[in-house]
Amino acid sequence: MSNTNILLESGTNELEIVEFYLEEPTPSGKTYTGYYGVNVAKVLEIIRLPKVTEMPQTPHPCVLGTFNLRDKVVPLVDLSLWLGKDRSRNASDKVVVTEFNRVVSAFRVSGVTRIHRLSWEQIEPPSIQVQTYSGNSVTGVVQLDTRVVFILDMEKIVADLNPELALKELDEVVFVERQKELPDKDMIFKALIADDSTTIRRMIGTSLEKAGFEVTRTINGRIAWDQLVEWKDAATKENRPITDFCHILVSDIEMPAMDGHSLTRKVKEDPVLKRLPVILFSSLITDSLRHKGEAVGADDQVSKPEMLQLAEKARALAWDRLAHGE
Repeated sequence: MSNTNILLESGTNELEIVEFYLEEPTPSGKTYTGYYGVNVAKVLEIIRLPKVTEMPQTPHPCVLGTFNLRDKVVPLVDLSLWLGKDRSRNASDKVVVTEFNRVVSAFRVSGVTRIHRLSWEQIEPPSIQVQTYSGNSVTGVVQLDTRVVFILDMEKIVADLNPELALKELDEVVFVERQKELPDKDMIFKALIADDSTTIRRMIGTSLEKAGFEVTRTINGRIAWDQLVEWKDAATKENRPITDFCHILVSDIEMPAMDGHSLTRKVKEDPVLKRLPVILFSSLITDSLRHKGEAVGADDQVSKPEMLQLAEKARALAWDRLAHGE
């Protein structure tokens, strides 16, 4: 596969996707090929179809069983079955092994084509029709050559199969109990969040509101940046600190138009906005990828679905920056 050195540099608003395909027989006897993609940052490796051990009970027929990968037991998901497709089973099928949300999973596909280097501006959010027809399993759409490639929401697939891994709203009782002795417990902070998922954006916003934040929600990094610039201009014109408008930015990483790394870099390079703490909240926060957020100046990084950790760190950072007058 192609060189992935682009991933060594953060904040370029670029990504690489692994393109793979699923072959589906049609009533006419021909084969339909559908093309899909996943961020290469989530892919550990691509392997031949391994020997699979069936499990006594599975949450969905698409879970074929498990296999051993260097002393780690990994579940294998048949992606075609998950998407409700019929597929011609072939011994030449490939397996895409992924890691996100600190969980290793594997997906059976018909084959892998290549890696594409793209700008986030090339990736369009899925239409309502695409979302409906895909069961909300598509996060982006990109036109490559003569075909359309759908960027799949692998996190949703894994979370639906294992609800324990799904993002959950903050438990306000637990949060208040853990915060009751802290000096900032009665402070109302203002947070700006950027996330392209309607569901996740709502859950983050509601959770931060339970944690004592006034929340402004945006759907990608570009719109979040425009909002920050608007606040900065108002603060400058009225001779007020930027913290009168916002105390902290919480951003996803993977977003159309402008990703979270690019947004963070722009904030930290701005002489006024750089005082705002930035937390990256993403499934891409792993030991091997954490350096990317550090490179663009993120103040902290929290892996989904750790909502309690996000709320606690957000309040701690906002209070610390305010208390020290930075």
